[in-house]
Amino acid sequence: MRRRLPSTGALVAFEAAARHQSFTRAADELALTQSAVCRQIAGLEATLGVALFRRTRRGVALTPAGAAYARRVAARLDAIEADALDLRAGSGERQVVELAVVPTFATRWLLPRLARFAAEAPQVQLNLHVRTRPFLFDGSGLDAAVYAGDGHWAGCDCRPLMGERLVAVCSPALVPAGGVADSAALGRLPLLQQTTRPDAWRRWFAQAGVEVDGALQGPRHELFSMSIEAAVQGLGVALVPAMFVAEELASGRLVQPLPLAFDSDRGYYLAVPEGPAPPAVQALAAWLEREAAAA
Repeated sequence: MRRRLPSTGALVAFEAAARHQSFTRAADELALTQSAVCRQIAGLEATLGVALFRRTRRGVALTPAGAAYARRVAARLDAIEADALDLRAGSGERQVVELAVVPTFATRWLLPRLARFAAEAPQVQLNLHVRTRPFLFDGSGLDAAVYAGDGHWAGCDCRPLMGERLVAVCSPALVPAGGVADSAALGRLPLLQQTTRPDAWRRWFAQAGVEVDGALQGPRHELFSMSIEAAVQGLGVALVPAMFVAEELASGRLVQPLPLAFDSDRGYYLAVPEGPAPPAVQALAAWLEREAAAA
């Protein structure tokens, strides 16, 4: 059955005109005449049977249907462009791996080590994508993921990389010299909350043998990197993995109000879809496991 698809040229012209809200500026960007852009969009509207633009005193504006279609077309064109770049990059010996990774792990642990992976596997191009929670690999375009969890991810093989040891940290200006007296005193300080770990502080106090009544209140942040910076700025005490704050503790920008550390109920895992993994993903997995063991 023959597909009834708009031409790529018409979609490119429409996306540019929608982005600029101007046929003239779209024509300048695409090195076309304004009349050529007008013809492309008129043909697209005829194919779709929907008005995408309306005339205004200042030129043109998207209709509601045009605005919705413009968002979808822009995403599709971006995906086509990325596919072409990936194919071009992999046309020789180069192989591309699309890796999802939790953001603070990426910036604080993975990126500082990636030069070693590049030297060890120069044929692999590693593209990083931020994901904070598990997702469905099907249709995502992703090959693997590093995530923090319990090692269970439906339809995936999960390889443990490292555990997670949590420490409480804050600005030295927030506590007296030498830290606080005990966990109960710590509980009276502003406690920064992690959106993805709503029960982290309660678990911390339970392991310290301290009962805390009521809800533990405090500003909430989605990323550990946000909590770390908030702690540096003196906004409260952050409960974060020790490996993410080694530099701040060494420099004195952060201190531990109590010299305690507890293992959390989570670890960092490499998740790959079930079944044989491509050689490039296997190379990445082996390297991650060695780096994690060394760390």
